[in-house]
Amino acid sequence: MAKTKTVTGGCLCGAVRYKISGRPKHVHNCHCTMCQKTTGSLFGAFAGFDAAHVCFTKGKPKAYRSSKWAARGFCAKCGSSLTYRLVADATQIWLALGTLDKPAAYTPHGHIFTTTMVPSLRRVDDGLPRFRAFPG
Repeated sequence: MAKTKTVTGGCLCGAVRYKISGRPKHVHNCHCTMCQKTTGSLFGAFAGFDAAHVCFTKGKPKAYRSSKWAARGFCAKCGSSLTYRLVADATQIWLALGTLDKPAAYTPHGHIFTTTMVPSLRRVDDGLPRFRAFPG
């Protein structure tokens, strides 16, 4: 849960800023290969919100269609990975936890797409549930 009513964040260079006024529906560490590539890390950490609760206050992410079903948002100036959206559902937006001004505002509920989890991470036991796909 958020520790504050309004949570803020943005990209590395500050060209894109946002604020969140609602609570996330989902918070997960995603181990799919697309999240690995787009974040340049071993997994992506994202919080999913109703799009109506997210307001871009400075600039907007540039979109890259990463698959038939998804588009990923990033800062066109510094390249920071910011968002994930399902193309068929404009009502939802996932924000990269590392772009929050206070990344500890949300705690992941679990690990998703663990079939492509990097083998060295399988040994880490953080007590969070693991799912082969998106739960539900």
